[in-house]
Amino acid sequence: MFDWTSVVLLFPGQGSQQVGMGAQVAREFPAAAEVFAQADALLGYALSALCFEGPAEKLDQTQYTQPALYVTGVAIFKALEALNGSPIKPLAAAGHSLGEFTALTIAGALPFEAGLKLVAERGRLMAEAGEKNPGGMAALLGASMDDARAICEQSSAEIGHPVVIGNDNCPGQVVISGDNGAVDRALELAKARGIKRTIRLQVSVATHSPLMSAASADFRKALDAAPLSAPIIPVIGNASAASLHTVEEIRAELNAQLVSTVRWTESVMALQTLGAKTFLELGPKDVLTGLLKRIHKDAVGFALNTPEGLRQVVGG
Repeated sequence: MFDWTSVVLLFPGQGSQQVGMGAQVAREFPAAAEVFAQADALLGYALSALCFEGPAEKLDQTQYTQPALYVTGVAIFKALEALNGSPIKPLAAAGHSLGEFTALTIAGALPFEAGLKLVAERGRLMAEAGEKNPGGMAALLGASMDDARAICEQSSAEIGHPVVIGNDNCPGQVVISGDNGAVDRALELAKARGIKRTIRLQVSVATHSPLMSAASADFRKALDAAPLSAPIIPVIGNASAASLHTVEEIRAELNAQLVSTVRWTESVMALQTLGAKTFLELGPKDVLTGLLKRIHKDAVGFALNTPEGLRQVVGG
């Protein structure tokens, strides 16, 4: 049997979605197919068809992207358990932004039905906030956190609208988020500082920035009503980069992360401090697996999103 005592499960956030996500796993594993069927019934529309067949334009809309990634992550986890032949209790779990909800579900802190309702509401509120306060995001490649912070502070002061560090993904990859004019000015300042490569991300929602404040306030009501419980394994939070132990800590974390920096570099380091040896990314693509080596050169990671990939790592 696979040794889970030093394994961490990782769940990706927005940007990892793609048409076809979860389709192969659902075809081969009834436990995974059942997760998609449950989601379709709970949501009242065919999320499974959207994941499996698209169109990409709809799948990329945040109100659909978030439940799609959540459901796909849980479905792959159920396939993993089916291959393992018994329930899985890894060393710890973590998720990047939206992926944190998936991590909490597999850690027993957030029931699937409640989790799906939460992420659907989160996506809806974020889409509304994005319409009211349009913003953008951009990646600064090769920038230090100090450089990115200084750039954001100067741009915000000059433009009079906020831009902040949205994601600290790994050393040399910082994502800024905020008002479009402030993001544009930040990119000019980055070039002046010698940061040679910047990428304006194709998003209309400035996640993890003050522009999500309205969504955060309304989302708190949904969080307060959610049937949360203490996780049975450590889950590292994005906003705190520390283990979440209590229901109160989880509620505070999930509310704060809408407007707070995703401290992914620190989160991975915290997982390694717990004793992590192997990282398994459950979701479409391999975004988080790609970041691992940039955070710690000795990290061992695998992206599990196909039946073949699951069998290669776990067997069966």
